[in-house]
This record gives sequence, C-alpha cells and structure tokens, in this order.
Amino acid sequence: MLSNGSSVKDLILPNGGTPAGTASPASSSSLLNRLQLDDDMDGETRDLFVTVDDPKKHVCTMETYITYRITTKSTRVEFDLPEYSVRRRYQDFDWLRNKLEESQPTHLIPPLPEKFVVKGVVDRFSEEFVETRRKALDKFLKRITDHPVLSFNEHFNVFLTAKDLNAHKKQGMALLTRVGESVKHVAGGYKLRNRPLEFAAIGEYLDTFALKLGTIDRIAQRIIKEEIEYLVELREYGPVYSTWSALEGELAEPLEGVSACIGNCSTALEELTDDMTEDFLPVLREYILYSDSMKSVLKKRDQVQAEYETKLEAVALKKEERPKVPADVEKCQDRMECFNADLKADMERWQNNKRQDFRQLLMGMADKNIQYYEKCLMAWESIIPLLQEKQEAK
Repeated sequence: MLSNGSSVKDLILPNGGTPAGTASPASSSSLLNRLQLDDDMDGETRDLFVTVDDPKKHVCTMETYITYRITTKSTRVEFDLPEYSVRRRYQDFDWLRNKLEESQPTHLIPPLPEKFVVKGVVDRFSEEFVETRRKALDKFLKRITDHPVLSFNEHFNVFLTAKDLNAHKKQGMALLTRVGESVKHVAGGYKLRNRPLEFAAIGEYLDTFALKLGTIDRIAQRIIKEEIEYLVELREYGPVYSTWSALEGELAEPLEGVSACIGNCSTALEELTDDMTEDFLPVLREYILYSDSMKSVLKKRDQVQAEYETKLEAVALKKEERPKVPADVEKCQDRMECFNADLKADMERWQNNKRQDFRQLLMGMADKNIQYYEKCLMAWESIIPLLQEKQEAK
C-alpha cells in the first residue's frame, strides 16, 4: 500500500537476485526447497475453499463448449450446505466478473483469462489449452475467495451454489448498486484539481509495469517460437547420425551415441518449452490484464472525485455567505473516501500477491532452466567414455 511518504521510486518491479555471499545451490532441486512463501495464508484460518477441475466437452447442435466442475467447501453461515458442486462454462465466469464490477465498483476485480484465441493458431478444445484455462479459472476464483469483501458478494455465492445459474442471469441489472450507477453517470473530460499524489504514483507505476511486462511477454513468445523451431531441427539432426552409423564400422557405436544424446537433448528442450508456455506466459498475461483492471478502478475513483469537486464548485457559486453543504455532496465525499480506502487496500493486497507470484515464477523458471542444462550436460557426458574407449582401442 502507498503511504503518505511513498514515492514513485517505491513502486518498482522486483529486481532482486541471490544475496551477496549466498552460495549457489548444488542442484536445481534445492532451489525450490529454499523457496518459502512468507505471504501464504495459513489454511487453518480459511473458511472458504473453492477448486476448479474436471473439464468436460459438450457438443450440441448449435455450439460446442467446455464446462468445469466448481467444488466449494465452507463453514460460513451464508452457505446452507457445507459443500457444493456445480458445473460452469466460461461465459458463466464472465457473468460473475461483470456482476462483481457492477456491485463492487470500488474494488479491484481479478481478471479472467482472455476468451478469444486466433483461429488456426490455438485449438481451444485441445487438452493443453483447456488445462491452461482451467488453471487460470481456478486462480480467478481463488483470488476472489481470498478477498475479504468480494468473497462475501451475493453474486459470488450464487455462482458457487445455484443449480440453475441462467435464472439469476435473467435478473439483469436489477441488483446494480447506487455507487456503481453514480460512477457511470459522471461526465468525462474534467481535470482533477486535488488528485492525491499517491494515486498519481499508482497510475504511473501501472503504466510502466504493463509496458515492461508487455515487452517481456513479446520477447518470451519469440524465444519459445525459436526454441520450437530449434527443436524441429534437432529432431531431424539426431537421426542423421543414426543412419550414418549403418555405413560405418568402428564409428557405428559412437555415432549411435551422439544420435541418442541429441534425442535426449530434444526431449529436455521440449519439456522446457512446455513449461514456459504453460506456466510462465499465463502469469505474465494475467498481470498485464490485472494492471488494466487496476487502471479501470483508478479511473472510477477519479470520476467520483471529479463529481465531488464539481458539486463543491456549484455550492461555492451560490450567493449565500455561508452556504450549507448539501447532503448529496457529503454522500459524494463519502463515496470518494470509500474509493480511496478500498483502492489502497486492494493495491497493497495486489502488491503482496504479485511479489509472491513472481518470486515463485522466477524461482520456478530458474529451476526449469537448470534442469534442462543438467539433462543436456548428462547426455553429452554420457558419450565421452564411449569415445575414449574407441580412442584407447586404437
């Protein structure tokens, strides 16, 4: 959270490495063993657990879609039963997020994974894509579950428990809160006069954060593309040594060894590429979308402040020497203060989650790369004794 003494300098991306004097781990496995998530919530303190699993494909006359099983366990009085199990499709998650935005406009709503994929590039019914989306949807619900306000939202309760969600969807905008309505009717184009510096710093940070992540995302995708192309070459390269060995006598065994070595390196590279695609890129995309969500809340906060300042100016223009502040102005001020408090609290929570997620992500990425190079090293070292034997035989 940004305190009064905070500055833009305080809002920087994590850039820490191994502390000076810290010995490097002897093997990649020790990296993750050292990783301790200090911000992780104690499971015993939670009273609501939600998981997303068991994706199923549904083929209908008009459309084909995937549903996911949502399992909820809770001891809260808001739930009539201790456990629920319902099935939801992507558009149901989208409905939930829209309802949360409408009913909780002062809070940061976690992003959903992007719905659309480029046709012909990604098969949205492939096992890999469905699993990646399942993980993202599971994280989306867990973000809400861990939030002290969003987790008690009535729409969230309905999403987790209702057997027929369509009946609730038809209610439309009936449950839209007054706060949400007021935000939507504020005129744009007004320049704030007294915007708090801490919110200006948040806006600048989010712009820089999204820019840096966007650059990393683009480069990472290019690297993965090049790795896949390299993998194709390796798979053609290795068998050449094997077919060549059939023409040789003394060289046959070493050539077969090189072919097997390249095959092992190909397998290791494929695993690394899959890990980057399935674990690294989705986190980048989530936080790029997260920054957009935070910007949206910040914009709503500014709109409420603009409304408050406009009302104050209207009161000041009255000819009375001591004009009384109307009730609607006071209510507008209350909404602005509510926005300020909720936005700062959510920003602090978001920063904590980000630090934890990226720490785990970067440690995992380092671990996967170490494993890849270890496997390649072992593969090449395995053929050295074979080559030495041939040399000694001469």
